[in-house]
Amino acid sequence: MGATQIPLAERREMVEKNHPRLSLVQQCILLNICRSGIYYASKGRASADELAVKAEIDRTYTKMPFYGVERMTEHLRKKGFTISPKRVRRYFRDMCISAIYPKPNTTWHNKEHKIYPYLLRGLTIDRVNQVWSTDITYIPMNGGYMYLCAIIDWHSRFVLAWGISNTQR
Repeated sequence: MGATQIPLAERREMVEKNHPRLSLVQQCILLNICRSGIYYASKGRASADELAVKAEIDRTYTKMPFYGVERMTEHLRKKGFTISPKRVRRYFRDMCISAIYPKPNTTWHNKEHKIYPYLLRGLTIDRVNQVWSTDITYIPMNGGYMYLCAIIDWHSRFVLAWGISNTQR
């Protein structure tokens, strides 16, 4: 039985860090595993407290998307969570959310750029495959979030394709 037929987890357990004759490099070559896998320590899953805070942020943000870090921190403290703005900012970043507020006046366009018309205005959608659209949404899970992307036909409301990922990239 070759080393590659043994499951990876078992091969990693076979490595002896203080072997008298074989170095870690030699053991990894013999077992056909990467050295980085020997040193890697998993962060583990998110704690129950972190998931509870993120769930509350999610519920509050859905109702009040204009809450920024400071307001959300104040809201969470009123709900009984002991949390700092720094941690709330990190959770916002992890969840890919930000407060909705008036941004700087960036609506002025360059006169040299072509302005493309909105082609669906006044269009009657009366057949399949006439108009498609896409949407990305996130789904709260026990260990974090999953992101769902779907392509939908407007007339039939049929999902033409979809994909799911644990990152937005």
